[in-house]
Amino acid sequence: MIAVAVVDDQQLIREGLAALLGLLDDVEVVGTAADGRQALDLLAAHHADVVLMDLRMPVLDGVEATRRITREHPGTAVVVLTTYTDDESIVQALKAGARGYLTKDAGRAEIAAALRSAAAGQSTFDAKVSDRLVSALDGLPTRRPAVLPDGLTGREAEVLGLIAHGLSNQEIARTLFIGEATVKTHINNAFAKINVRNRVEAARYAGEHGL
Repeated sequence: MIAVAVVDDQQLIREGLAALLGLLDDVEVVGTAADGRQALDLLAAHHADVVLMDLRMPVLDGVEATRRITREHPGTAVVVLTTYTDDESIVQALKAGARGYLTKDAGRAEIAAALRSAAAGQSTFDAKVSDRLVSALDGLPTRRPAVLPDGLTGREAEVLGLIAHGLSNQEIARTLFIGEATVKTHINNAFAKINVRNRVEAARYAGEHGL
C-alpha cells in the first residue's frame, strides 16, 4: 500500500481528492492538511510515502513545505498538484525537491500513476509541464563540454541530456537505437557517478553542466 497525504487549502478539493484516492486498491490516505504547516504536523504523526501538494496556500506555501518535507522526511516524496504551470512555479517546486508536477485537470488514472511513480523513486510530469520544461531547456547551452564531468562517458551524457528533455527510457532507446536494458544500464551508471537519485535531479544536473 502507498501511504498518501493530501494537502490543499480548498476543503472541497482536499476532501474530493481523499475520497477519489480512497477508491484505489493500492493507496491509503493517511490524512489531509489545509496548508504546509498542517502538512508538517501530519507527517510528524503519520508516515506518508507520498504527499500530494498544492502550491498556493496560506500560513506555509507548497514550495516551502516541499523543501522542508524533503529535508526533514527524506523517505517521503512530494507530487505537486496545482492550477499553476508558469515557469517560476515549476522551477521553484522542482528546486524544492518535488518529484512530480501535475495540473488539477489531471484524471484519477494520471494522479494514481504519478503517486506510484513517486513512491518508486521516479518522476512524473503531465504534458503541459513537460512542454514548459522542454521550452526552458531550449535556452540552455547546447554545446557539450570538451571534458565531461564526474567521469561520464559520452553515451551517459547523451542519456542524461535526453532525460532532461523529458524522454522516457523507451523513447531514449528509440532515439539512440539501443535497447531499453542498455538505457537502464547507462542511467544506473550515470546516476551513481553524479550522485543523484531520480530523473528530476538528473535533469537539473544535465542543465547545469550543459549536457
